[in-house]
Amino acid sequence: MKASAYYLTGSVGLLADALESLVNLAAAIVMLIVLSLSIRPANDEFTFGFSKMEYFSSGFEGGMILLAAAGIFMTAIPRLINPVPLEQIGIGLVISSAASLINYGVAVILMRAAKRYGSIPLEADSRHLMTDVWTTIGVLVGIALVGLTGFERLDPIVALLVGVNILFTGIRMLRRSAQGLLDTAIPADELEAVKSILDSYDEQGMKYHALRTRQAARRNFLAVHLLMPGEWTIRQGHQVAEKIEAQVREAIPNSNIVTHLEPLDDPRAWQDTELDRPTSI
Repeated sequence: MKASAYYLTGSVGLLADALESLVNLAAAIVMLIVLSLSIRPANDEFTFGFSKMEYFSSGFEGGMILLAAAGIFMTAIPRLINPVPLEQIGIGLVISSAASLINYGVAVILMRAAKRYGSIPLEADSRHLMTDVWTTIGVLVGIALVGLTGFERLDPIVALLVGVNILFTGIRMLRRSAQGLLDTAIPADELEAVKSILDSYDEQGMKYHALRTRQAARRNFLAVHLLMPGEWTIRQGHQVAEKIEAQVREAIPNSNIVTHLEPLDDPRAWQDTELDRPTSI
């Protein structure tokens, strides 16, 4: 629809908007493939599953956005130097407005699904589509002003602004994907929730250290050393550890936590405190 609007009007602003939608389409196809692969169960080779594949999807979308931004710049700059009058502006505005309403509905549906499943690609695609909606609104306003004022250079100016906007969007998506592949720690609020659970056992004479976390798309992995009173039996320690793990899984869905039990009064239990320095594993 947006491509036809560009064909009718000759507006590079609408071309920029159409290119962004083309990126959305390509990214959605890749996302569908990646999501179908990422839900496969773990196996002997990939014992932690395939959830990290989702970062490749959002990374691909970020790369496609950068290519679209380059195409916009290459098209808009010559038009800025040598402006061209627009044609059939009214029809172009109507078609692009209809396309924008469809994108808005899809973006809302995708965001609801992203929150329900904790999916990075679905969230990325939803945010990109919502950005597309605002982009279209800006382009339509710019084209309407061209029709009212006759200032033809406003069309390539709007296209360049669109290019700059999606350029930063693509950079943010690439950065987030890179962070995910580098095993960043879980969000600060979730980390504080875990620490609060562990701190609540202090009155029972238990300490902890070496709390490390990492994210793999919608899954979270945690490891912690639990320092328990030396007189506790293995059964007592195991029961407390099981309770802690259950509380963490309840507080942070899709979490996998591994606990390592150590006697509080054994000096060797404190020799691995250097593990407290990293924030991820």
